[in-house]
Amino acid sequence: MLPPHPQKSQLSALDPTLRAARTANSVAFALQGFFLAVILTELPQMKDKFGLSDGLIVAIVALISLLAGVGSITAERIALRWSSRTALRAGLAVIAVAGVAIAVSPNLICAFVALGVYGVAVGMVDAGTNMQAVFIQHGYGRFILVSFYAAWSAGSILGALCVSAFEALHVPLWASITIAAAVVAVGCAVAGPRLLGSDDAEAGPAEGQPATSVPTRLFLIFGVVIALAFAIDLAVGNWSALYLKDELLSSSATAALALAAYQGASLVGRLTGDLWVRRFGPRTVVRVAAAVGSVGLLIVVTAPGPVVAILGFLVAGIGLPVIAPLCFSEAGQLTSGRDLDALIARLNLFNYAGTLVGGAVVGVVADAANLRAGFSIPLAFAVVLIGFARIFHTRTATTPSTAEPAAEPA
Repeated sequence: MLPPHPQKSQLSALDPTLRAARTANSVAFALQGFFLAVILTELPQMKDKFGLSDGLIVAIVALISLLAGVGSITAERIALRWSSRTALRAGLAVIAVAGVAIAVSPNLICAFVALGVYGVAVGMVDAGTNMQAVFIQHGYGRFILVSFYAAWSAGSILGALCVSAFEALHVPLWASITIAAAVVAVGCAVAGPRLLGSDDAEAGPAEGQPATSVPTRLFLIFGVVIALAFAIDLAVGNWSALYLKDELLSSSATAALALAAYQGASLVGRLTGDLWVRRFGPRTVVRVAAAVGSVGLLIVVTAPGPVVAILGFLVAGIGLPVIAPLCFSEAGQLTSGRDLDALIARLNLFNYAGTLVGGAVVGVVADAANLRAGFSIPLAFAVVLIGFARIFHTRTATTPSTAEPAAEPA
């Protein structure tokens, strides 16, 4: 395995351009989480409006995931032609337009087309935000990437709370989604120009160095880790409430607390993740995060009742959600410039492979046995992630003198 390709941008952490870009990219992450939460939590209302079956709802989630892969590739092409800033701004703009189209769709066919366009935009924004995050981290010269994912978690929680408020106030479905789309449009207009342009990112002095070729094996290993991390995340999002309600016989109100506990712990873990990485290094943080996640999911699988299961989801949320951003950070040290845009966009594809696995495999096992057995799948994934910690560096490399080669995985 090659040692990392340390990056240092011409911008410094004190540069107002870099600090503005960090804030703007955090806003972009938050907008992505916000609108996704609105769409997912409005699915029951869409089900009533269009007469959707449970199978069609699963198909909608799968459609968004599949087309997000197309969006990630699209972002790669735009970034290679122009910049990651252009790709991200375009993705946010498409989300706003698709959101309005979803809101005013008169029938199921129009809604599916609009949701498909939204799926493409999701991939564009996912890829664009991660590209920007890596370039911004290069400028800071220290690990800050998990904080961007904390912004995503905060946006997701805000989106769910907004839908809850809309429902309490009896706001029509079309109005609530239109309001959410307007929030994205305004956020894009305000934050977009403050993102790093190609002069400060792809074409900056450090990024202009000849790019290092990334070994296919290393690329695939990081991709698998990302897929496993997102599979666990999606499994919790899709099946936690059903597990508590159907398997542990809780009320609907109690069942909703499972995901709330996971997401709340996720926000705390992501807010503090950068500090732990800077102190102990990526390898230790990934190993501990995966171990804590494994313990949490073991509690979930063996829980005798709803309260213990909620505690398990809380424990799992503290560790597991920090692993995916660490993968993008490590990958960001392997190459530079526009090749880095391409690498991040292609790694991002494993995100959607993981979400499909997390939704489908757990569902198949649950159908064949029960959801308790179904949650043994994400538990197994978390245990596997402990072993994959070896591919991460023992400490964050910011200069050639501090870089340490990662261990060759067994």
